[in-house]
Amino acid sequence: MRLRVDLLPHGQYPDVVLVIDVLRATTTAVTYLERGADALLLTATPEVALALRGGEDGSPYLLGGERGGLPIPGFDFGNSPVEATGQNFTGRTVVMNTTNGTGAAHTAAQTGKHIFLAALTNAHAAARRARATATEEIAIVCAGTDGQVGLEDVYAAGVLAEYLLAMGEFTVDDGARIALTVRRNSGNPLEALSSSGHGQHLGRLGLGEDVRFAAGLSTSTLVPALTLDGDPPEGTLRFTAG
Repeated sequence: MRLRVDLLPHGQYPDVVLVIDVLRATTTAVTYLERGADALLLTATPEVALALRGGEDGSPYLLGGERGGLPIPGFDFGNSPVEATGQNFTGRTVVMNTTNGTGAAHTAAQTGKHIFLAALTNAHAAARRARATATEEIAIVCAGTDGQVGLEDVYAAGVLAEYLLAMGEFTVDDGARIALTVRRNSGNPLEALSSSGHGQHLGRLGLGEDVRFAAGLSTSTLVPALTLDGDPPEGTLRFTAG
């Protein structure tokens, strides 16, 4: 079994992919589903999300997303897991579009057979799900920030890699070795996330509570999984609770 870590989304994915955007898209996605959402629709652009709801009253969709860390105009929510914990999404579908994470999921879905969303908050569960599903390779894909490698995602990838290596034998690539090194030399999760460039950016925006929330290690057993059930609208990826 192969284990690889892509520090940014790229390449072909023949088997299982764990997509990470720990600050904050995948952390928030887990929270939406924990708070009762029936499904998440990850869109390629904000325009696709807005068009899904249109101007009709009684839309089944709620929109959550951000650009540069701030809520997108016309959306119901930003990309805050803390905000999401205070809501009840039972019976609703949340449409998500973010600066980095939703695009990374779309890249992975072009070729991957099984796509899961991973964060520190569901790290143990995501690693177990990936190991139980994979037959050839597990790829951990870091979303990064604006096309640059993000310390917080690489750290989370190292946490996932540690868990996976504890479950069995893998052939690891240099990306996995880098992630493991970062994990072992960056202190605890909150230190790693807070010291990252994006973590500092969120702090300046007054979103430090989101950083602290995202640093919670294995606080959830929910793993969002890509599904083709329900005939998802064009330009979207449909994720449900795995």
